[in-house]
Amino acid sequence: MHIGFAIGFLLLILFPISIFAQEVENEREFDYINGSDKGPSKWGNLHKEWSACNNGKLQSPIDLSNTRVNVILKSKKLYRNYKQSIANITNRGHDIAIHWEGNAGSIEINRTIYELKQAHWHSPSEHTINSKTYSLELHMVHRSTDPTSKYQIAVIGVLYKIGKPNPFLTKLYENITSLVNQDNEHRHLGVIDPREIKMSCRRYYNYIGSLTVPPCTEGVVWIISKKVRTVSLDQVKLLREAVHDHAAKNARPLQPDHHRDIQLIGPEKGN
Repeated sequence: MHIGFAIGFLLLILFPISIFAQEVENEREFDYINGSDKGPSKWGNLHKEWSACNNGKLQSPIDLSNTRVNVILKSKKLYRNYKQSIANITNRGHDIAIHWEGNAGSIEINRTIYELKQAHWHSPSEHTINSKTYSLELHMVHRSTDPTSKYQIAVIGVLYKIGKPNPFLTKLYENITSLVNQDNEHRHLGVIDPREIKMSCRRYYNYIGSLTVPPCTEGVVWIISKKVRTVSLDQVKLLREAVHDHAAKNARPLQPDHHRDIQLIGPEKGN
């Protein structure tokens, strides 16, 4: 798959492990509470390494507005090659996350391979479509296998509205329940197949942004599936109750798009 970005972004010279390791795992360092001294508007002031949270020009999430989107028709879908692998589920305090221990497969973007590393949930959704917020957003975080790649992280986002229970979350229900109020605890899941996370990549939004948690590292390739899937209200509540972070939500507020190139990739007519 080829994604044609015609944007003059800064070339990231960090190696993939160093970038990926910057994701903050300790929830006590920041929170999502409005008006808090550690809330989203203050993230950039908490550590000098987090300054991009306040000063960056490629921050995420953003609104995916029809007035800003360039429609690109392609004959091929996003290439995904996932496979089952051993995984753990962790209560990180600010979210519930799955970490794959072995090779869980990859995606390919512009001839760069990005290996799947972890997945986690935000509620409500962080990205919006035409200013509409959804009930839940899943992030599947991938890391480049090429240290010379311009962009080292790629994230697939899936949006959910309230409706039928999500089968993947149903499968994890007992494990998530066992983690309620157990910050920094994890459970061994055994073999988990990422392909059970149903998504459609025939139509998707594409732009360059950042991590949505400190240190808000920029240069992240975002792929947001246009198809909105369903999740039950009880499943959304469980994901929030489990982390017990005293916040009503764990979604970062929308960030300025700064006239970034936002694409909506879709199949050519007849495909």
